[in-house]
Amino acid sequence: MRDAYHEELDSIGDGLVEMARLVGSAIGRATTAMLDSDLKLAENVIEADQRVDELQHELEARAIALLARQQPVATDLRIVVTSLRMSADLERSGDLAQHVAKLARLRYPDRAVPSDLHATILEMGQLAQRLMAKAAEVIITKDVDLALQLEQDDDEMDLLHRTLFQHLMDDRWKHGIETAVDVTLLGRYYERFADHAVSVAKRVVYLVTGEHADELQADMQPDIQAVSGAESA
Repeated sequence: MRDAYHEELDSIGDGLVEMARLVGSAIGRATTAMLDSDLKLAENVIEADQRVDELQHELEARAIALLARQQPVATDLRIVVTSLRMSADLERSGDLAQHVAKLARLRYPDRAVPSDLHATILEMGQLAQRLMAKAAEVIITKDVDLALQLEQDDDEMDLLHRTLFQHLMDDRWKHGIETAVDVTLLGRYYERFADHAVSVAKRVVYLVTGEHADELQADMQPDIQAVSGAESA
């Protein structure tokens, strides 16, 4: 019975990894559809989000069944509850990738992104995909250090997001209001996608340590400062 119970716990983790990989792929393909004005690819991304929703529903059903049958405590309870929260983050990430694809479909055969912003949007899409791939790795490995790195990696997305706004606020902007709205939405979609990847990683930190990531980083800060002081001495 205990073996079956732990197999169920493992299957929840496997479902989270599959969700992370699916939404990571989705944001990459949605970005390609956006920049290439590829209607077929956009439609594929939109339709594929149904699988992410199905996985979330399956994971929720397994988790609730475990809570009802096994009444887990301590670490096992943290696994189940935290997994439910991670599945919500991942499902929302899939929705954001779908939003990008829907914008590509809406503007077809035109492109929502002007040529002078293609490189920035491409970089945001690639970074979003890398962040989610790293989140999937964190789920698998339970590597707390790697999980904490994601928040630092997310700073790069914030910088790209600010770059978009600098273009929008520039007096030389010549692409009109509709394109400005499209670019604003896209920037928000990528920023929020990255935030969800970071949230997944933070939840793994809590799962492993029982501490929230922000609290753990605060605890580690004096040690980091002490090491820095010793090195400078």
